[in-house]
Amino acid sequence: MVRHRHDEASSCHQEFNSDGTKHGTLTSPHYPSPYPPNTHCHYEFFGRGKERVRLIFQDFYLHKPTDSSIDCSNIDALQAYVYVDGRLEKVEAFCGSDLPKPIMSNGPKLMLEFRGTLPSRFSRGFKIYYSFVENFGISTGRQLREFPCAFVFNSSEAKNGTLASPNSPGPYPRDTECTYFFHGGETEKVHLHFTYFDVEGVLPSKNSSLMDGTVEMLIKRVLI
Repeated sequence: MVRHRHDEASSCHQEFNSDGTKHGTLTSPHYPSPYPPNTHCHYEFFGRGKERVRLIFQDFYLHKPTDSSIDCSNIDALQAYVYVDGRLEKVEAFCGSDLPKPIMSNGPKLMLEFRGTLPSRFSRGFKIYYSFVENFGISTGRQLREFPCAFVFNSSEAKNGTLASPNSPGPYPRDTECTYFFHGGETEKVHLHFTYFDVEGVLPSKNSSLMDGTVEMLIKRVLI
């Protein structure tokens, strides 16, 4: 369910509730035409239970002065907030025209705040696909529902494939712990080839490893 609210503090406010729909699209005011000056919008997402909010950017173009730095402060920007101990905490800010990577909440709630002060005729704003998911954006393997975040890969089902961290290729959400189980035959070994690896606080690792036929790989996600 999408609910619209207008008040003196903001020019637009939308609420997205998973009770009404599990996915959809949101856009900046007047998209794909330029957003009006002095735009201030809030977009709030409310999921249920184990659901996470995932945002995939399909288009993004905000006005950015040519003399500004890469810092998104004091210019047109879209900011993302999650709830930490019941309080909103900013986790990311987007500005300019580079298409942001996907983002994911650390729980069933997420909020976006958009401020557009001095748009130009090229500033069409943004278009975002949102979804309430329980699979952490992981599309391979078989999810084990008895764990908060766990996926199993059986050689009896597939001899090779890929796996990724939650929300890949975007940053993994904070406060998330995922387990990956690999089950092979008695004579089989599990070979992992890392094509990309970047985990907060962990030194670079070798790009491949060889292990016995049954393996548990635990990666704890702490920081976004």
